[in-house]
Amino acid sequence: MMDKQSINMLKGVGPKKAALLKKLNVETIEDLCYLFPRTYQDRSKRKHIAELVDGDSVTVHATVLLIVKGRYTRRKQRMRLLVDDGTGKMEIIFFNAAYLANIFVVGDSYDFYGKVDVINGKVSMTHPDFTSAQAEPQAAIMPIYPLVSGLSQKDIRKWQQEALMQLCDTDAEYLPSDLIASHNLCGETYAFQNIHFPQDRQKLAEARYRLVFDELFLLQLGLFYIKEGIATQQNGIPISKDIDAAEYITSFPYTLTGAQQRTIKRITADMASARPMNRLMQGDVGSGKTVVAQVALYRTAKSGFQGVLMAPTEILAKQHYENLTRSYKPFGIKTAFLSGSLTVAERKRVLTEIETGAVDIVIGTHAVIQPDVIFRNLALVITDEQHRFGVKQRMTLAQKGKNPHILVMTATPIPRSLAVILYGDLDISVLDELPPGRQTIKTIVLKPSQREEAYNFIFSQLEKGRQAYVVTPLIEDSETLDIHSAESVYQNLCERFSPYRVALLHGAMKQSEKDEIMKSFYEGETQALVSTVVIEVGINVPNATVMLIENCERFGLAQLHQLRGRVGRGSERSYCFLINEGQSDTAVQRAEIMASTSDGFVIAEKDLELRGPGEIFGSRQHGVPQLRIADLSKHLKLLDPIKEEAKRVIVEDPSLSSPKYKPLKNKLKNFFPETGKDFLIIT
Repeated sequence: MMDKQSINMLKGVGPKKAALLKKLNVETIEDLCYLFPRTYQDRSKRKHIAELVDGDSVTVHATVLLIVKGRYTRRKQRMRLLVDDGTGKMEIIFFNAAYLANIFVVGDSYDFYGKVDVINGKVSMTHPDFTSAQAEPQAAIMPIYPLVSGLSQKDIRKWQQEALMQLCDTDAEYLPSDLIASHNLCGETYAFQNIHFPQDRQKLAEARYRLVFDELFLLQLGLFYIKEGIATQQNGIPISKDIDAAEYITSFPYTLTGAQQRTIKRITADMASARPMNRLMQGDVGSGKTVVAQVALYRTAKSGFQGVLMAPTEILAKQHYENLTRSYKPFGIKTAFLSGSLTVAERKRVLTEIETGAVDIVIGTHAVIQPDVIFRNLALVITDEQHRFGVKQRMTLAQKGKNPHILVMTATPIPRSLAVILYGDLDISVLDELPPGRQTIKTIVLKPSQREEAYNFIFSQLEKGRQAYVVTPLIEDSETLDIHSAESVYQNLCERFSPYRVALLHGAMKQSEKDEIMKSFYEGETQALVSTVVIEVGINVPNATVMLIENCERFGLAQLHQLRGRVGRGSERSYCFLINEGQSDTAVQRAEIMASTSDGFVIAEKDLELRGPGEIFGSRQHGVPQLRIADLSKHLKLLDPIKEEAKRVIVEDPSLSSPKYKPLKNKLKNFFPETGKDFLIIT
């Protein structure tokens, strides 16, 4: 159905308009059809002027009695109309619209739609939409689109109508008729017509249901094929179960939790198979994911193969490297570190060691996926904080070996319903137990007036030999936002916490400077660290017992939970203070949720409800298509039946090659533009 012709093919879309549309991610006629309305105006609600109340958004049919063209006021020329509908009079006000004086005609009638203002009995509308009574009747429900400066609703509506006329072929349908019937779906053409210009609320609901179903169905089906493409590869690298990791595990200064033991058992079975492992390991902050990864890497190295662990930041990668090097040294396993900060000579040496097999385990940032990184016999790929990478990066790293096993980890708890979609190509393990001895972090929400009390408490902790974090949303003071910045807080605390040492850390610093500051804090030379969210991941300082977060309303729940997880890593009682300066209901609710639970999965569910899936991850998964109309926080009930339908289709026609499913196959490949060519395996 859809046409990938340039948007310039539409009448009235020249280079300037095309550039503006590009800001809305619209470059083709197909893109325009998928630019769905953000809301609708229901113009079927009509009232007489005598019935109007302040705040109404209604349509009024009235006759123009008087046109008054006003003077310029603050560079805006005002024009007023006096209209009457037989029950009363109303003033219509326009700014910067002197040309309308030549459009309106005294004595003619018009429909005016807008928000009503009633002040001291005087009724008015400012900048209403209007149509002449002599013009063709407009739809009762009007679409309201997202805009950028230079585009109007009238522009988008006109182009949408033209696009739909060109593209909506009533015979075009990519879903088979039995699937459409079994799920009570309307036709695709009908759906696009009624999502943009619905005839009534019922038809709008039918259109939305069809388009939401389409998105979730294509997403789930595509992820199944990615997973199936990996799972059907029988030429993986079996890691024998006979490799005994018991001696290594007993070297840990703690006992593994039941969840860790179960996950290690599953991973061991996965890696012993001829099929490559493809598993996601979820675990709350402090649940011990890294230990599970260490065991998998140990078994890989002892089998004579190489393993790689990729982390999103240099701080986290360096910490992993130091921990693994210390842990593996007694067992003769050699490690190497690779990041963009290495000198040319260091990088050359490390690359040579990787290619010749002189090192067993490589730990690094995204530098490990660069083309000049060549492994001798890569058998295990692990990515940490998976939400910061994507399908494409994960697959790029995997291609550096011959179908290596893949393990991805995240400390950002993901609601299972969301994980099934975002990571539908992976098997999922959850570490739902915390190691014994982990302290519950007492979380307290404070008003700005209680800041002094919090600082006094932090000082008392420093006196006891503890350490503390103070986190702010901005590096520098803002002229437009009343927010405590890292630099201003740092200057304040240097004086307040004297004689203790306070350091400042933020993302704009050079890597070498950040590393030095972190080293000082880790070794206890610095007692208080003022930072932006650069510390969200990658710091493990057991002696830190206090976290204070300024302007907590500026952070999402998942991010607050990650930050809080930087404390409570030792044996001492730990605290997290949230200073909330937000007045909105959402800000208050978010702070209350943080104070009421430390369960990351409960917090993730609430974050999904409050902010939607897009903000939980900061940015969408690379390689996973962006959802344009489906909302996982609202459409969770659809996921299970859609998943079953996708499975049924695959069983019926695994290659989607029959005439019945060929249109679906083409649609599916177009839906996965980033991965369709390289990773979406449909034989």
